[in-house]
Order: sequence, then structure tokens, then C-alpha cells
Amino acid sequence: MTTKSRIELDHVTIRFAGDSGDGMQLTGTQFTNTSAIVGNDLATFPDFPAEIRAPAGTLPGVSSFQVQIGEVDIYTPGDEPDVLVAMNPAALKANLAALPKGATLVVDESQFTARNLDKANYASNPLDDGSLDGYRVIKVDISKLTLNALESVEIDNRAKGRCKNFFALGMMYWMYNRPMGPSKDWIERKFAKKPILAEANKLAMTAGFNYANTADLMPSSFEVKPASIEAGTYRSISGNQSLALGLIAASRQAGLPLFLGTYPITPATDILHELAKHKEYGVITFQAEDEIAAICSTIGASYGGGLGITSTSGPGMCLKAEAMGLAVKTELPLIIIDVQRAGPSTGMPTKTEQSDLMLSLYGRHGESPICVISCSRPTDCFDVALEAARIAVTFMTPVILLSDGYIANGTGPWKLPDPDNLPTIHVRRPVDPSEFQPFKRDEEHLARAWAIPGMPGFEHRIGGIEGQENTGNVSYDPVNHARMSQLRADKIQRIAEFIPEQSVSGPEEGDLLVISWGGTYGAVYSAVQQMQRQGKSVAHAHLRYLNPFPKNLESLMRKYKQILVPELNMGQLSKVLKYTYEIPLESYTKIQGQPFKIRELREKIEQMLG
Repeated sequence: MTTKSRIELDHVTIRFAGDSGDGMQLTGTQFTNTSAIVGNDLATFPDFPAEIRAPAGTLPGVSSFQVQIGEVDIYTPGDEPDVLVAMNPAALKANLAALPKGATLVVDESQFTARNLDKANYASNPLDDGSLDGYRVIKVDISKLTLNALESVEIDNRAKGRCKNFFALGMMYWMYNRPMGPSKDWIERKFAKKPILAEANKLAMTAGFNYANTADLMPSSFEVKPASIEAGTYRSISGNQSLALGLIAASRQAGLPLFLGTYPITPATDILHELAKHKEYGVITFQAEDEIAAICSTIGASYGGGLGITSTSGPGMCLKAEAMGLAVKTELPLIIIDVQRAGPSTGMPTKTEQSDLMLSLYGRHGESPICVISCSRPTDCFDVALEAARIAVTFMTPVILLSDGYIANGTGPWKLPDPDNLPTIHVRRPVDPSEFQPFKRDEEHLARAWAIPGMPGFEHRIGGIEGQENTGNVSYDPVNHARMSQLRADKIQRIAEFIPEQSVSGPEEGDLLVISWGGTYGAVYSAVQQMQRQGKSVAHAHLRYLNPFPKNLESLMRKYKQILVPELNMGQLSKVLKYTYEIPLESYTKIQGQPFKIRELREKIEQMLG
């Protein structure tokens, strides 16, 4: 591939940044997928504006995609990039603060015109004024070279200019010894009906690769060898895709048709897109007119005997609250997926946050307890979806499944599971009409049998008004209401008997326990691992189950002198833990729409350990 020397790296972090129309998400995804095929472990962080198209060349319009690939285990997309590809001045200005000194900066120098510099609020050209001293700056006229490479292709210059992201991708493929074959195959599939565009993009990528190889840009290329991972068939998967596939698997394991009633909302909409592709597996997707209609249609699907799913983000959770209470009262299995984003109100729709925990635990009128579980990273979402369905069907209860924007849009290598080893989800139907009572509970789970319309002899009344114990007949009796409220709460707490006990990574007692949940998993785990390698007495507990907590959580927490709870909110889990167990702990928060950096957590741990 090249006569130049090659340096081996065990990991590297690359960030592609440009205008929203420059195709940075596509470029980053292609680099990611190719690295997955090569066999690297990886994690990604797409970061893009909420506007469909902010003014071109401005700071609000900058879109970026960061990926860390490695021969070693990778749990985060990296704290800071080793390489920044900046397609215009705005992309440089928006991302330069994240680039450490000594890192490599690749820029499209033809875009650093007076007009574009003014749009990015530059008083002078950073390529000339010395402000980039200390970085390895590679100035390439990407726009011009792309046009030159496509001179023989019979499309207009505007269409040719849109191929420059593949020129940049080709350069990165040479720099990090990636094959172009997978991206060429993707281009041919993508533009199968427009072969001239397929030809243009492939030519641009090849030109970028060859230019990087022949031009005297760097003395060497780099290589990140495949990671040592368990044998099997892998694919690169996003959190939303993983959730969708997990839900399909759950419906098959339960023998139930899957119904998704949803209303499009960032960053949850891709769950709808993915499920809509799989109608052959009995999946029904319904795009409702609003969030209320979405969840009410889902409750209807569950009443009719389907596995009812609704997906949303924080604003939609608020609108669904009353209907969630209906699902609690009727005791129907239901999965409510909340892909959290920054708030309040519309907030920052494309930025991540963990601020819906209190809403999920308590955000309904009346005593309406609901089981709450959460994902930790994209590849974990499949298993969490299966677990949410198991709990919902077994205990005849709604389950809130918390994801977040970081997990939903991020990707990782996922080993395809053996379908024969997936857990079976048992559906309990009533069997004897003469003894049937719609709200009579089993002793093990405190769950009623699931009778559905059309079962002869099991006709029953169901609704939102309080019902008499066992019969479900309308009842305003205060003693009965207290009894039913307690039974519904006890059923949720009974779930703790059927979930795994909480485990820790590290010593089972010691100086410090760091507790995480949701998308903070990777950064917290990595920080704790680094501290353990320094001989520090620190352990990590990641919570999947948030209501109820694992039954051994309190005894585990009391084995450590200090407890740290990092969260992307203002301390919601820490408040719940303090209230529940009355154990002193320290909250560490970040609400910037960005995930934790490993460095931030390591510094906090060092501070607490003195």
C-alpha cells in the first residue's frame, strides 16, 4: 500500500468536523464501520446541531463525529482527539479547544477565505497567524483536489464539491492503514440508481488515499491492529438499533406480536426507523399524531395481547404521564423507552443528559410505581430490551427503559448472540374460566394473569377507575384503595427478588466506591480501572436496575469509606440513594450536553482519595 514506514498504535482517537452539509456523520460512520471490519474495538460520539441546516460556515452549524479505535478494550470515544479533520474555519474554531498540543490537525485550506473566516468570528487567518503553533498542521486544498480528481465525471461542480468528505476519508484510510473496499461497496449500494455519483465518490476517496500516500504530508502512516476479542460474528451497532433488535428478539421469545406506537422525537426516532424495517417478524409500527395517542395506542395493543412499546424523549415523557398511570392501574405489560436529552423544555435536543430519572421514578399523579431500568452502552441495549420485556410480561407492569443521546447515537462492535441461548419469556394466561378473576394475583410475582379479548369465558372489565381486589369491579372503598395501592407498590419491590444482585468491579470493600448508571458507564469504568492500576483502593458499581434497586445494594455501599456518584444531571441518583439508605455520599455532576471525560473523573477520584 505504501513504501513509507508504519508506526503501530494500540489506540487512536479521530474527530471529523465540518459544516452540517459536509457529510461528517457519514464520513465518521464509514471510518467506524471499516475499523469494525478490520477487527478493532471502538466507541463513537456523533455530535451535531439541532437545526436541520444552520447557516453554512457558522459555529452553530458545525457537525462532528469522534471515534476511538483500539487494539485494546475501548469503553469511550476518547477524551481528546489525536487527529482533528476540520473542513472549514468554523469547524476548527468549534473544536480546537478539545485538541491537545502535539496532536495532528488536517484542514481544507481552500475554505479559509476572508468570508468564511468572518463567519467563524476569526479576526485573522489561524493558518498564518501562529495560533496553531504546537500542533502538527497538515494543510491540504481538499476542495480543489476533489474537483481535479473528478474532472472527467459529467456532473456539475456543486455535486463534485459534495464528494470532498470522501477525499478526506481516503486520506484517513491511508494514514491509519484502512482498506477502502468496504466503503466502496457501501457507495455502490447507496448510489445503485445513480452510478455516476457512485463513480464520483469512489474516485474522490481513491484520490484522497493516493494523495496522502504520495504527498510529503507525514513521514509515516499508522496501524492499529485488531483487538483480541471473543470469537464470533460481530457487527457495528448503534444504541437505537440495538434496542430495536432486542425488542424484536423479546417478542419472539415471548411469542407475542410487537407493536410500537410512537411519535418522532430526537434522539429516539431511529428506533421507529429500525423497527419499521422488520415487518416480517410480526412488527407493527404506528406513527401517531402526538405523544398521548402514541402511548394510548400502545396500551390498547397490550390489552389486545401484544408486546406494547412506546418510545420518546423527555418532553414526550411529560405528555405520556397520565397514560402511564392508566397502564399502572390496569396492570398491563408495557415498555416505555425514554432516550434522554438535555432540557428543560426543548432544551438542546441533540445533546445528551441523564436528567429524567426523577421524572421516571415519580413523575405521575397518585401512587403509580413503575419499574425503571437503564442501558449502559450501545451494545448493552439489546440485553436491556430483553430484560425490560421479561419484567413487564412476568410482573404485568409497565417498565421504563432509560437510554440517552450518547448511547442512542453511539456505536460499538456487537457480537451476535446465539438465538438458541436467548431467555424464554413466559406469558401466564388464565386457564379455568370458573375460577377466573381478572385481578387475582399469583403468590410468586403478585401479578395477575393476562386475559385478552377473544378468550371465551375470560371476559372482564378493565379501566382507569380504582377496582376491587381480585374482581376489578369499580370500587370507591377507601380500605380497598389502600390495599390495592400497597399491592401495586409491593409488586414492583418484589421484582428485586428476580434480578441479579449488584456486583462491583474491583475490591469488595475499601476506600472508595464509584456508582454510575446509564451512559456514564464507559468513562467511569475506564477512570476506575486506571486508578486501580495505580494501586488505589477504589471500586466501581454500575446500576442497571433503578427501581427497585438490587436487594444487596445497601450492604454493598456500607463496605466503603466514601461513595462517589457521577451523573449528567444535578445529582438525581445521589438524592435517591441518600433518601433510600441514609448513607453519606458525594455527588459529582456535569450538565453541558457532553459526556464525562475519563480525565475529569480520574481527577475527582484522586481528590477524594487525598
